[in-house]
Order: sequence, then C-alpha cells, then structure tokens
Amino acid sequence: MTDKDRLVPDEGIAPASSALPAAGVMEELDQPPRSQWLDVWDQFKSHKGAMLGGALFLLIVLTVYLGPFFWDIDATRIDIRARNQGPSWAHPFGTDQLGRDMLARMMAGGATSVSVGLTAMLLALFLGSLVGVMAGFFKRLDGPLMRLTDLFLALPLLPLLLVMMLLFREPLNATFGPEQGIFILIVASIGITSWMPTARIVRGDVLAIKEREFVLAARSIGTTNTKLISRHILPNVLSPIMVSATLGIATAIITESALSFLGLGFPPDFPTWGRLLYDATDYLQQYPERVFWPGMAISMTVLSVNYLGDGLRDALDPRIRGR
Repeated sequence: MTDKDRLVPDEGIAPASSALPAAGVMEELDQPPRSQWLDVWDQFKSHKGAMLGGALFLLIVLTVYLGPFFWDIDATRIDIRARNQGPSWAHPFGTDQLGRDMLARMMAGGATSVSVGLTAMLLALFLGSLVGVMAGFFKRLDGPLMRLTDLFLALPLLPLLLVMMLLFREPLNATFGPEQGIFILIVASIGITSWMPTARIVRGDVLAIKEREFVLAARSIGTTNTKLISRHILPNVLSPIMVSATLGIATAIITESALSFLGLGFPPDFPTWGRLLYDATDYLQQYPERVFWPGMAISMTVLSVNYLGDGLRDALDPRIRGR
C-alpha cells in the first residue's frame, strides 16, 4: 500500500472558508444586545409625521407653560385705553375689548386647556385600563363590565356633560372655589365619559395575551394573579394604552373647548382656548384674528397629538416594527 493510499479522505470535513462564520455574522455577534426601547425609538424616528407632531406638541407645551415667565404681562390685566388694538410690538396678538393682552391670554388659556387634556386623559386611561384588564383577565367579570361599557357608550355625551355641569357646578364652586371647582368638574366629566374605547381595546388584547405560552408557564409555577397582571399582562398591552393616551388628550381638549364655547366652562375672567373663541364671536366681523389664534392653537395641538399617536402605535407594535 502506497503513502497515497494511507491518506485519510477529507470528504466529510468542511472547507475552512465555510466552517468559519462570515465577517458580517461575527460583527453582529460581537455587538452588545439592544434594548427594546432602542428599537422602539428607531421605529419612531422613521415616522416623519410623528417626529413633526411630537416636536410641535412639545413646542406648544413649552410655550404655554414657560412663556409667561418671559412674557410677564398679566392675562387678566384690564387697560381700557388700549382696548381693541391690532398687533403691535407691545401686543403681538393685539388686545381684546377690555384691553387685555391676547398673547398673554393665549398662553394662559393654553396652559389651562392642556392641563385639562392631560389630567382628563390620565383619569380616562386609568379607568379604561382597569376595566379592560379586569374584564379580559377574569372571566366572571367580563359580562358585567362589558355591559357597563356598552351602557356608557350608549349615553349621549354632550347632553350628559351639560347635565353634569348644571348639577355639580355650584356645589364644587362653593367647596373648592370657582376656578378649582370647575377644573375638577370638567376633568371628572371628561374622564368618566371617555374611558370606554380604551377598555374595549385593552380587553381584546388581554384576552389574547393571557392564553400565550409565557403566561401559562408563569401560572403553572404558582404566580399570583396580581403578579401575572403587573409583570406579564400590562407590559404587553402598553401599545394600545399609549395610543389611547395620545388620542385621549385630543378628545379632552376638544371637549373642554366645546364646553367653554357654549359658556359652561371656566369663568369669563379665566381664559381657555374655548373661552377665547366664545368671547371672540361677538367681534368676528371687526376683529377676525381673535377667532383665528385660539382656533389655530386647538387645531395644531389636536393634529400634533394625532400624528404622535400614529407614530407610537407603529413603534410599539412588534408586528410592524422594522418595516
């Protein structure tokens, strides 16, 4: 037997070029694991409308809350000698029929409207998430809670708000004062009447998630219902909750503006964007800019929040993330 015959065949040994991982694969293996929130931020940044809406909403919030520190004219200061003036360096948005600075009133009104929107959104989000999780997780509570949700959905919203304003306005004003009382009343009215869509969306997601393998595995090792909800259910329904939150801000601002426009909101000397619209209707033909500024502020705020909600929905949904 020759030396050539003694050589072991290498038919089962892969070539060196194919046995080693490719350079691109090695680079990916060397990279540290990425956080899920980084993936969410990358997806959110790719949504141009969401970035524009978020920047605009942040600008509006900073203007209405920090603007009074730089523009120190009192929004309630009356100067009859300067009434009904047009835009000028002293009053960039002009003055109203009592000589009050419109720029200062716009910022003060914006702070009130945005505060109402954020607070009412948090209340509606809490109620809707609570009802949705309870109805989806506990089967015996599903029927009663969903029938309660259907009952609230069947109620006419605007007449119900008007009745609540007429019934509870005076008692709350006497207890907390005219400004704090009406703020509590408007926030409670909007929050109590706008939690239903969130509850239905959260319930549907909870019904699907509680049958997933990781939830069944956690239940099999004796995890309590409270820990199942807090550690496994709620983190996975964060996407619809965040989207409902952004849409709830827009709904609350529009509802508060509608109530103030009807004269059932805050007192006349306490400005909101809706109240400014209501006061400007009597001077629409002579001074149309008084309607334009608060109307534009409401429209831009609602539009920016809606775009922000679209971006959050796409970024938080793992099924479409990365497309």
